[in-house]
Amino acid sequence: MNPGPAILQVERLAKSFGGVKAVGGVTFHVMPGEMVALIGPNGAGKSTCFNMLNGQLRPDAGSVRLAGRDITGLAPRHVWRLGVGRTFQITATFGSMTVRENVQMALLSHNRQLRRLWRPAREHHRVPADALLERVGMREQAERAAAVLAYGDLKRLELAISLAHAPKLLLMDEPTAGMGPGERIELMALTESIARASGMAVLFTEHDMDVVFGHADRVLVLDGGELIAEGDPGRVRADPRVREVYLGSRAER
Repeated sequence: MNPGPAILQVERLAKSFGGVKAVGGVTFHVMPGEMVALIGPNGAGKSTCFNMLNGQLRPDAGSVRLAGRDITGLAPRHVWRLGVGRTFQITATFGSMTVRENVQMALLSHNRQLRRLWRPAREHHRVPADALLERVGMREQAERAAAVLAYGDLKRLELAISLAHAPKLLLMDEPTAGMGPGERIELMALTESIARASGMAVLFTEHDMDVVFGHADRVLVLDGGELIAEGDPGRVRADPRVREVYLGSRAER
């Protein structure tokens, strides 16, 4: 079956800071429903690359296309509006709100209603909020305050929030950081299931190699801002250069 055109197409993307090359002309793509891991040692350029994809940094050169549309250099709010979601290493939720209210706020933002509220947020979009919570296995905790959630449940809530605007592409920055082994597997299996069912493309960075090789369809390896390897997990794991710069003596600690 032809999966269709790429959701994300990156061409010769480059960024330098004070003459120091952070990303040096990388090219890659992510297809609908695909899970792609972006890995590399500290300072390899992963964060810089992510920040250019969602508009936090303007590239010096190259292009970023989302479902065929050029989004290079657009502000983060415009990139988000066009269908790029992002989760962060440190979760960003409203602790004083309930689980449901956090998702309702995301839905209000997606529907451009935040500035036109005349009723409390909890009275808006209750049904779709609960549907999203059901999707990530959090429906039974809808009335709990986000502040009291276990860390793994916070990650699930963050995923529900990121899905509120039905993104075409989800960027996940260290999605399993701080989680136990079982929670890591559950979160990534859930994300993979959602991506397959919806056709959402997922690009994620990750330090845990069990997560990378267990859930990525393809792996991209950066070193010194250059893309040094790309392919299925087995091929990348066996690549001598990858083993030297990432999995071997120079691996991240």
